[in-house]
Amino acid sequence: MPRKDQGWVTFQTSEEERKILEEFCQSSQRTKTEILRELVRGLKQYSTQIESLSTSQAQVETKNKNIEFELVSPKKALKVSSRNVLKGIVKRVTTGSVNTEITLEIVHKVELTAMITRVSAEELELFEGTEAYAVIKSNDIVIAKD
Repeated sequence: MPRKDQGWVTFQTSEEERKILEEFCQSSQRTKTEILRELVRGLKQYSTQIESLSTSQAQVETKNKNIEFELVSPKKALKVSSRNVLKGIVKRVTTGSVNTEITLEIVHKVELTAMITRVSAEELELFEGTEAYAVIKSNDIVIAKD
C-alpha cells in the first residue's frame, strides 16, 4: 500500500472526474502523474499571483469562485522525444467547427498537412506565414511552435 513518507498521494475522484482526466491524458499523450504534478507545481505560481492581488481583489475572486487552473509551460525551448522535427511555414489553415487542417511548407513545394483541434490552432496562433514545426512520431504528425 502506498505510504505518505514515500511521496505517494492517494485520493478519490468521481467517475466524471476520472473520465475528464483520462481523456485529457489521452489527448495530450501524457500520464496522469505528469498532469497532476504539473497542476500541483502550478499552485505555487497561482498562490503567488493571489498574494500579489489586493485584498479586495482576492476576496472578489474567491467569492465568485472563478478560479481556473492552467497547465503552465515554461518559457524555454521545446523538448520532445520525437526525432523527426521539421521546421516550416504555415501555408494553409482550414478551420472547421472542431478541427483545423494545418499545411506546412517544409521546403519549396514539399508540404505536410496535419489535423489538430481548432483550440490548439488558436492557442498556437497558427496563421498563414507563421513559422511552426512538424513533429513526426510513428504514424502521427503533430504541430509545435516555440
